[in-house]
Amino acid sequence: MSAATTRSGTPRTPRPPRTPDRLCAEAVDLAREAAEEAAAPGVVGAHVGVVAEGDRVVTHYFESKEPGYRGWRWAVTVTRASRAKNVTLDETVLLPGSDALLAPEWVPWSERLRPGDMGPGDLLPTEQDDPRLEPGYTGEDAPPPNSVVSEEFAEHLDAEDAEIVDRAPSRGAIASVAEELGMRRARVLSRYGLHMAADRWDEAFGAKTPMALAAPASCESCAFLVPLAGSLKQAFGLCANEFSPADGRVVSLAYGCGGHSEAAVMPTPPRPATPVLDSMGVDAFPLRPSPDSGSTTEPDASSEDLGHS
Repeated sequence: MSAATTRSGTPRTPRPPRTPDRLCAEAVDLAREAAEEAAAPGVVGAHVGVVAEGDRVVTHYFESKEPGYRGWRWAVTVTRASRAKNVTLDETVLLPGSDALLAPEWVPWSERLRPGDMGPGDLLPTEQDDPRLEPGYTGEDAPPPNSVVSEEFAEHLDAEDAEIVDRAPSRGAIASVAEELGMRRARVLSRYGLHMAADRWDEAFGAKTPMALAAPASCESCAFLVPLAGSLKQAFGLCANEFSPADGRVVSLAYGCGGHSEAAVMPTPPRPATPVLDSMGVDAFPLRPSPDSGSTTEPDASSEDLGHS
């Protein structure tokens, strides 16, 4: 049912605004004294309005001149008993107006934290029910009671030797065996945490980045890729190319850059070809041709250009 309709479906007639009680509305001086008593001297400004809060309950608003509280108002609520002419004070409070200068909404530290905010000595505690983590040992794979590695069998053996009981009360437990092998962790990465990390790495160094789109090949075939262990090795690796922008970062196998090991082979310096015209050598040109060269500088008697004496 809409708030603007009655149960029968007919439109609801809006209630007219309450009329402030006359005696309470006239108690401006009482309200100002209460505001000046609660505020610092000289910060209570002009009277800006009266609002009826209920039957014989009225709130007076005064302008605030407090530095740093632009748009705020002192609200003083007064009231009187039924059939009484004595107006009494209810409460005094500083409230923001429609154009008040307000502080930003408070955000918990866990939501304000960003990558790179931690410094030396900072501690980042994780919640007990952090969805990124899950118990490392749940007991679901506990051995049967008659197993040589079960807690029940270990307690039976320890009962025969009190010294062993004092030294190793949990001998044979799965948790103790895992601790000896270096594999025991109170909590491990959950599937949700694993997917969050994979999405974050793929966004930074994935196939859709500008570097990968312009790369000649993907990291999957690069010699500088160091494979990861576990299920992450199916999609990610570690870049070990010091000239790559992803050096030391976890990269997607579909990522790539210009530093791919098989992108190009360094060309050998070309050998200069034998010059066709030797411009560095010296050519000899004799002043007089040799006799057997077929040329002569003697006058030709049959030449018409020469005169006869």
